[in-house]
Amino acid sequence: MKKLLLSSVVVLIGFTFIGRLSYLQLFRFSPDQILDDPAIKKVYDYPERGYIYDRDGKLLVGNQPAYDVMVIPREVKPLDTLEFCTLLGIEKPEFLSKMEKARQYSPRLPSVLVPQLSKEDYAKLQEKMRHFTGFYIQKRSLRYYNTKSAANVLGYISEVNEWDLKNNPYYVAGELKGRTGIEKQYEETLRGRKGVKHIQKDRFNRDIGPYKDGKLDTLPQQGKEIQITLDKTLQEYGEKLMHGKRGGIVAIEPKTGEILTMISGPTYDPALLVGRQRSKNYSKLHYDTISKPTWDRSILAQPSPGSPFKTLNALIGLQEGVIDPSTRIRCYHGFYVGNTLRGCHCGGGIRDLNSGIYESCNAYFAGVFRKIFDKYETTDEGMDVWEKHMKSFGLGDYLGTDLPTGAPGRIPDVAYYDKWYGDGRWAASTIISNSIGQGEIAATPLQLANMTAAIANRGYFYTPHVIKSIGNNGKIDPKYTEPRYTTIDRKHFDPVIEGMANVYNYGTARWVKIPGIDIAGKTGTVENYIRIDGERMQLTDHSVFVAFAPVENPQIALAVYIENGYYGARYAGHIASLLIEKYIKGEITRKDLEKRMLEKTLEHEYAKPYSDEPFEINEYVW
Repeated sequence: MKKLLLSSVVVLIGFTFIGRLSYLQLFRFSPDQILDDPAIKKVYDYPERGYIYDRDGKLLVGNQPAYDVMVIPREVKPLDTLEFCTLLGIEKPEFLSKMEKARQYSPRLPSVLVPQLSKEDYAKLQEKMRHFTGFYIQKRSLRYYNTKSAANVLGYISEVNEWDLKNNPYYVAGELKGRTGIEKQYEETLRGRKGVKHIQKDRFNRDIGPYKDGKLDTLPQQGKEIQITLDKTLQEYGEKLMHGKRGGIVAIEPKTGEILTMISGPTYDPALLVGRQRSKNYSKLHYDTISKPTWDRSILAQPSPGSPFKTLNALIGLQEGVIDPSTRIRCYHGFYVGNTLRGCHCGGGIRDLNSGIYESCNAYFAGVFRKIFDKYETTDEGMDVWEKHMKSFGLGDYLGTDLPTGAPGRIPDVAYYDKWYGDGRWAASTIISNSIGQGEIAATPLQLANMTAAIANRGYFYTPHVIKSIGNNGKIDPKYTEPRYTTIDRKHFDPVIEGMANVYNYGTARWVKIPGIDIAGKTGTVENYIRIDGERMQLTDHSVFVAFAPVENPQIALAVYIENGYYGARYAGHIASLLIEKYIKGEITRKDLEKRMLEKTLEHEYAKPYSDEPFEINEYVW
């Protein structure tokens, strides 16, 4: 009886083990389990990254072949390190450091030892690789740029770091990932999906063929091509105009919200961040703390908008019914706040809405601002209404673009001023600087361009975006095709647009007219301060200009911001006019103006904070 019982127990345990093993093999098997099997090698097959084209189908970004030297630490045999380092072009300490890093990552998984060999280096190394067991060469594709422009929009790719490996199981050491711009925003679309091959090894660690006849292998999926909204020709031309200047330019197609150009100056050739010199070049660019070429001024700079902001105060005044186009306000070469005269450059006299806009009269818009607040019983109530109108134009918050970075700008509210001055201790006269776009107002060039597009459309805009189509289906996120309406009725835009058109006909931009194109615009001259050794110092004013054209069928709306560019029409206005003509006509008729803007730089202005040279200051801008 005991023998029978013992036999039964043995048989039962045997069947239990067999059943469990069968269950694990047949029903609970995961491809990830083979990562723990030292007899199976995983080899990745990387697809080409998706190409990037401009709005007209012109190639912006493609691929070029490159080669990574890979190492599997536990398979490395004794070698002549001096010869190997010479072939690789690295020093022995660097080699030993990279080997140690590879061992720490995984002794049995491949790591990149030397990335991105050129074709010439690969040719010299390939024939000698058989002498170095545990090392092999893996083909990879790097980015190829068919333009020297748009680095701030296109972005760059680089090797994944420890944080990436920890937070995203898709990546393995040595892979490349989008870091900024479009490369980052559309990373999953552009990268595709890598294929995997599982190779069985024998007890001598030799490859003997596909594991399970390749049933677990996967093919790579090509990254999708994307078409973006940038106009390659316009982008390249705009960057030439920005040579020697700092600032940002954004141009939008009003009827779609598509970004035609997004320029940050100074900029750099995107090819600098490709290849083995990428790290060295990036450090040089990133640590240039004076000109800041990696800081995208088109979406991160937040200066005061200056006089272009007057157009919005005019629209709010019309909507609130406190003015009409014929409302007149006297300018005393400025206006009084208490007993203090605030200056104005318009020449003085009686102004209506039209002349107030095209002569950029500070006194007129200070009066409009007061009227808006005077309509309401309390300052808080007036402020809430004013803030709501302003934010309906996309100001004071992130616009929701498909760009991975940006700045919100600032539209102050009641809480902001209560914190600054105290509850009930401020009034419209306290914040009167907001009437002309100074004070606490801040806006990025992108926000100013979008504001201008909303005016061009007579009351609505589309969320600005850079994606035009993805892959073959061409579909993009519906939020980019749905109009967003402002709080201003359509009927109020015509008198404001008339004033903006007269800026070119009779006003502050009459010297930069373009034959054959009706443009509506607004100049802006913005105060500029800096702290040097703790002391607040006024520098040369910033130059700002917004415009759209043609007036009746707008094809382009843009904002130009030039640091230390003097008054609005001097640099920003000229550059805006050239970009409008280039986009609409395809050629430039004002060759004298083009030559001047291409050749002139502001480097002497940017050097002044570090010298004793005086600054050019407009006494009427505050």
